[in-house]
Amino acid sequence: MKNLILTTAVLALTAGAALADGHGVVRMGTEGAYPPYNFLNDAGEVDGFERHLGDELCLRAELTCEWVTNEWDSIIPNLVSGNYDTIIAGMSITDERDEVIDFTQDYYPPTASAYAALDAGVDFASGVIAAQASTIQAGYVAETGATLVEFATLDDTIAAVKNGEVDAVFADKDALAPFVAEQGFMWVGKDVPLGGGIGLGLRESDSEL
Repeated sequence: MKNLILTTAVLALTAGAALADGHGVVRMGTEGAYPPYNFLNDAGEVDGFERHLGDELCLRAELTCEWVTNEWDSIIPNLVSGNYDTIIAGMSITDERDEVIDFTQDYYPPTASAYAALDAGVDFASGVIAAQASTIQAGYVAETGATLVEFATLDDTIAAVKNGEVDAVFADKDALAPFVAEQGFMWVGKDVPLGGGIGLGLRESDSEL
């Protein structure tokens, strides 16, 4: 799977080698707050699956790359405005986002989203549910009978459950797994498949990259 992911993503970025040579560094924009995809390590550096993937892509495609962090809720506007050249931040490919930016082929297949809570008896269908703002999970909760409360980061949603502000959190299951394994959270309800996989976001004008 790793080799397949790398091969397909390299094909998407290899054409950018000439662009990098002619225009300098390719800036890789990420949130730095969504483990295991991306986070800041103890040294304050971007780390996680996408850091390793992005560095390998840049190495194989002979691109000169640097990492830039940006808050999630403005990550697309800041790509469009030129603050960095790609988004590699656990971003699911959706029709709505594809109207604003372009995506590479997905480098991670569609994954499940899930509800997690501190009480197995939580009524997640009509209760108060936390989700990170501007995510496909927030959009999903908004269309259910539950009350949606949006937060800037995944950590904020977890804190809201712990302090009793909300009944449960709805997020990417991979991102919630450590909290279930280590911090007393439990899965509630069934997994929900959302999105079309995770891809790199690019400006529509950057066809060469």
